[in-house]
Amino acid sequence: MTDLIKVQALTAAELLENFDVSEEAEEHLVPDTAPEVSINHLMEAGLYPDAIKLLAHGLPKREAVWWACLAARDIQNPQTDEDNINALIAAESWTKKPSEEGRLRCKMLGEKTKHQTPASWAATAASWCHGSLAAEGEPAIEPPQHLYAHAVAGSITLAAVLYDPVDPSERFIRYMKQGLDLARGGNGRIEE
Repeated sequence: MTDLIKVQALTAAELLENFDVSEEAEEHLVPDTAPEVSINHLMEAGLYPDAIKLLAHGLPKREAVWWACLAARDIQNPQTDEDNINALIAAESWTKKPSEEGRLRCKMLGEKTKHQTPASWAATAASWCHGSLAAEGEPAIEPPQHLYAHAVAGSITLAAVLYDPVDPSERFIRYMKQGLDLARGGNGRIEE
């Protein structure tokens, strides 16, 4: 097991302060150990959405949003509408060069696509990484520190379920491998 060098917490307990896991997941957590221990236990139990949430909260913002982009890109097809293509492109661009202009474009496209697709949630995640949640001209409202991770987890989970609504396990495993590669310092692009 290679250390998750990008995870920004020494223990799972630090990450668990920012979200709730399912009841089934609670017995598989080992809060006072490295997050990877709990992530592996959750994966072994088939509790992929909980493992995704835990890892999303541990990754740095850019890597987490990139992870969501990888999942969203995986399920795009010729029928994907232009707004969702643009939302994904905006989120991918933000991960390469975060800027306020890019964040605002992600915010606009996330709202335009009504937060209904993995691409929409990836763009929303980028928009929640910095800046203000308020509309232009309104007093600034800082996003909560880990709000982006909720959108990332939603994007990845939705991508897996849209790929295979009956049994998304295969895609959950693929996306977890991507996320773990990112956590180990890789680029998340894994071979099938």
